[in-house]
Amino acid sequence: MFLKITAKRQLTLPTRVLEALGVMPGVRIDLEEISEGFVLRARHIDRTRLAPLRGKLRRGKGTFYLDAFRNKPHDRTLRD
Repeated sequence: MFLKITAKRQLTLPTRVLEALGVMPGVRIDLEEISEGFVLRARHIDRTRLAPLRGKLRRGKGTFYLDAFRNKPHDRTLRD
């Protein structure tokens, strides 16, 4: 399968590939480099694993420091 890269370095994945990955618009995809090349994986977040964040993100209630959160050791599914 060949894909064309645009002048803005973007590409469009065929519908069949996106359906196989189970992704919809807005879903993030991980591109992981391995010794044989690259692997695409859809990033599905298990919402039950977000429990440690419950109560920390309230509109108008204090400040949430994203950089501090990113620097802490969290499960990969919680990272952006």
